[in-house]
This record gives sequence, C-alpha cells and structure tokens, in this order.
Amino acid sequence: MQHRGETNIEVAHRAVPVGPAGFLPFDRAARESEGLSPGTVGLAPHAARASGAGTRQRAEEPDLLRTCFERDLDRIKHSRPFRRLAGKCQVYIDPDDDHLRTRLTHAIEVAQVAVSIARAVGLDVSLTEAAAIGHDCGHGPAGHASEGALSPFVLGGYHHAVYGADVVLEPLNLCVETLDAIREHSWNRPGAQTPEGEVVAWADRIAYVCHDFEDAVSAGVVSPADLPTSVTEVVGVDRRSQLHRFITAMVDTIATTGTVGMRRPEADALAAFRDFNFDRIYLRPAAVTQADQVSLLIGQLTEFFIAHPLEMDASLQAGSTEAVEAAVRWVSGMTDRFALDLAVHHLGWAAERLPRGVLTGY
Repeated sequence: MQHRGETNIEVAHRAVPVGPAGFLPFDRAARESEGLSPGTVGLAPHAARASGAGTRQRAEEPDLLRTCFERDLDRIKHSRPFRRLAGKCQVYIDPDDDHLRTRLTHAIEVAQVAVSIARAVGLDVSLTEAAAIGHDCGHGPAGHASEGALSPFVLGGYHHAVYGADVVLEPLNLCVETLDAIREHSWNRPGAQTPEGEVVAWADRIAYVCHDFEDAVSAGVVSPADLPTSVTEVVGVDRRSQLHRFITAMVDTIATTGTVGMRRPEADALAAFRDFNFDRIYLRPAAVTQADQVSLLIGQLTEFFIAHPLEMDASLQAGSTEAVEAAVRWVSGMTDRFALDLAVHHLGWAAERLPRGVLTGY
C-alpha cells in the first residue's frame, strides 16, 4: 500500500502526481461553461452543445463528470447491439480470413475518420464518435442484404439507420442529437440536424469505400491496378494515402467554407471510387447471388418466428402484430453465424447450401 499525504491509496506502479489534492478542473459543468470538448481547444460556433443530462425521451439527472454525449458514447460501447456487430459481416459473410472487416471494425474505422475531422474543426468529438460507432447497430445479419428481406414485415420498409435509432438503440435512452445522427447517416435519408451528424455521413462513405476495396484486394476479387486513374491520381493507391487525402480535403473545405462538405476534386474521386466498388465488388454476379440467397434465408427465418413466437417469448401469439415486431427485432439482431445455424436447425437448410463468401457491403 502506497501512502500520499494523510490518505492511504493504492497505485498501480508509483505515485504519479496530477495536481494538488482536491482539484477537479475538468468536470462536466466546467467544460460545458468553457465550450470545451475532449480533444479540442474549443467548439465551433454551430457545433452541438452538450447541456446537463441532454434532451432524452426519458429525463435523467446529469452526470458529475461526463457530458450527455460522453454518456451516450459509453452506453453504446457497452451495449449488446454494438458488441454483436463483431459477428455481422461488412462485405464477406463468415469469412475464413480473420483480417477481413466486420461491421464492428467498420464502425471503429468510421469513428476514426469522423473524429479526425470533428476534432480539427471544433465539433463535439463525443457526439461524433457516439454516432459513428452506433451508426450500423440497426443492420441485420449480412448487412444490406437483409434489408429487403425484412422490409415486408415493417411498415414503411426496413431501413437500418432508422431501425437502429428508433428500435435497436431505444432502450439506451440516448440524446436526440445522437439518435438523429444515427438515423440520418445514410445518404438516402433527409440529413442530420447537426454538423457532427453530417461529418459521420461523410466518414461512413469514406471509410467503407477505402476499406471495402482493400478487403476485395485481399480476397482476390480485384487488384490495386484495377482502380481507375480518376481515383488514384487524386487520392493515391493505398488506403493510408486515400484516407489522408479525403480527411484533409474535408477539414480544408470546412475551414474555408464553414460548411460540412468536400472540395470538388476529392469529392469526384470519392464518387468514382464508390462507383467502381459497386460495379466490381458489391454488384458482381457472385455477390448478387449470395445476397439473394441470404435474403431468402432471412425472410424465411422471420416467417418461422412469426409462426412460432414461443421460441422468443411465451406471452406472444402466433401471427399477431406483436409477434411480427418481435420476430423482426429478433432476426435483425442476429449475427451472421447464428442466423446460418438457425436456418439449418429450424428451416432444414443443408449446410452446404448456406450462403458464404462475397455479399453486398457498404
């Protein structure tokens, strides 16, 4: 037991000083009053402002040390939906190569890109990171391939961004700004209300375009030489160079214009990069075939649990509205491997018929 002053404390190695006894200059209230966000020297004029416990569906007491967005970040990191992303594919379902991305590693890479931008331009880093790591929690097994399969069972269709914010993460009682950024991160949505949310939308696209190509190269689907010059002449040929150029372009654009966006040369390169990925990776015949198979499997699993709700909850009645909602939530939360196993056990799918390999990513 190490001793410091009049207090007996235990230390890991030695007594490393931080400040005088009794000091706490960086608690939540102090940082809010100074407009500070962790990792920045101050917030931009239109950055989201943390305030007390934040605006939530269910009122809470504010935390002594953490801002409302810091609490959101912690809640998502410790949640089951976030952990399950480790078992949900990015592009390759149940791959043999452990180095290929999953939805979890994708979320982490999106957060890295988004935070790099947000920190440099004075946005709230915690809100940005919370939305980034939570943005895909609404994805079902096999990612986008499951959305079409689940859509017939959801009024208005199944959209992973909306379902993630409104259903999957609803028990966490997150701030409205965090949920808005998650709900609106997809480019086919109306768009986020905060600059942090718009940064996450860009970061998602930057991250998946770059790393899905890298994974496709590793899997032998494409080669580095296949990438068109409209991309390589602007942002380079390797992921490190590409991320640096895209992130720098966004920071420079925001600093110059005061608006979340990307200057034209890099934006055109990103669009060309994405078009290439769709043509050569996401929509290649093998990927479409696999997506059709997994969509059929997920649709059949959902129908099975609607007809057999006791497998989920003893209080549900077969075919009821509650059973449909529960089945969608149950199936959409499954990892790829769990869904494949249930297809064998409940649906009688032959193991050799299970979809494995290249699916639709992004």
